[in-house]
Amino acid sequence: MASEKVETIVAGNYMEMEREGLEQEDRSQSKISKFFWHGGSVYDAWFSCASNQVAQVLLTLPYSFSQLGMVSGILFQLFYGIMGSWTAYLISVLYVEYRTRKEREKVDFRNHVIQWFEVLDGLLGKHWRNIGLFFNCTFLLFGSVIQLIACASNIYYINDKLDKRTWTYIFGACCATTVFIPSFHNYRIWSFLGLIMTSLTAWYLTIAALVHGQVEGVQHSGPTKMVLYFTGATNILYTFGGHAVTVEIMHAMWKPQKFKLIYLLATGYVLTLTLPSASAMYWAFGDMLLTHSNAFSLLPRTGFRDIAVILMLIHQFITFGFACTPLYFVWEKVIGIHETKSIFKRALARLPVVIPIWFLAIIFPFFGPINSTVGSLLVSFTVYIIPATAHMITFASASARENAVERPPSILGGWIGHYAINCFVVVWVFVVGFGFGGWASMINFIHQIDTFGLFTKCYQCPPKH
Repeated sequence: MASEKVETIVAGNYMEMEREGLEQEDRSQSKISKFFWHGGSVYDAWFSCASNQVAQVLLTLPYSFSQLGMVSGILFQLFYGIMGSWTAYLISVLYVEYRTRKEREKVDFRNHVIQWFEVLDGLLGKHWRNIGLFFNCTFLLFGSVIQLIACASNIYYINDKLDKRTWTYIFGACCATTVFIPSFHNYRIWSFLGLIMTSLTAWYLTIAALVHGQVEGVQHSGPTKMVLYFTGATNILYTFGGHAVTVEIMHAMWKPQKFKLIYLLATGYVLTLTLPSASAMYWAFGDMLLTHSNAFSLLPRTGFRDIAVILMLIHQFITFGFACTPLYFVWEKVIGIHETKSIFKRALARLPVVIPIWFLAIIFPFFGPINSTVGSLLVSFTVYIIPATAHMITFASASARENAVERPPSILGGWIGHYAINCFVVVWVFVVGFGFGGWASMINFIHQIDTFGLFTKCYQCPPKH
């Protein structure tokens, strides 16, 4: 078939999945449309990974620093950044392994987007598929909820004439328009703009905090309580757990086997945004951040702050699409329209997915604490424990290791090194992330419900005079 070439490279038993057609297909389309709409390069993947990784968490990391203290905050960012990059690498290895096996069986994926649960199904069976589907969908569901909560929380600092709950209604309707974006292949311009906007916001937070200086009598007493300490740690676990959409991003690439280092490079860039902004905000405001989970709330209202809020709003709209698009794919497969080429038919079918997200954002508007809860209970399994365990089981037999499409580099200790790192990831995340983190996050989350109640109109809003 002319539009698609599958080239087999005997050395290393490797199958390269190269889609020449994506660069040349539909010649009738304008060059402008291709430039802004059709992305599948390593650069597109890098922008998607970096843009999706930071998002609104940028505004809650200073809150986490107030819970952890400066030193622990920095160390946890570096540690979880590396750990997240490792498990994203494992997911990419398993994707290439699965797709190569299927390509050899002449399976055609031109109108089908491969997802993580399908990789688990193909490599490990239906029980792993069901586990992966549950955790991945639940995490992405609440990831989308968090974006809506963040939109309402941010816009309130520009226009407080409407309460945050009303703003949630409005932005729920706005974010529903993401049903028209077919796949991650069409996020080229959005991921690029999203990362630019986050970068500008991060440097605004850093500069604004330094210019503002330390508030009078500033205190940096963190960490003071174990509950707060592990709540902050799991928020950072959530920050670097944005690779729940790794498979979808890889599938949108022309050469997905080139993904290997993309997430690590994206994490390196994200750290240049999160470390300075969180450190500067905590230095300036200290313990005040314990009751202000949104960093914007402590900075004086200026034109620059309003611009930063608008930039983050646009990016949160984009990130909502990133989190929700895999859910759209799952729903399309359930109702049997995933392979249709009609954008409008797919968009109409996707709308029911947005409704529960909208509803949950109204019930639990706890900006900040909900990140930690999702991080400990869902992210810990979705993008850390399950990928590491799945990788070990997939290549447990000698024949599987011998015939592996992607063999571990010797610099990482080969198969023994991989298994040692994977075991460490599973034990650490289960004990610290899920265990201590889940305990701390649930206590904090329940405290928010007791303090503010469900369906609260305006979470952490200052009293109006």
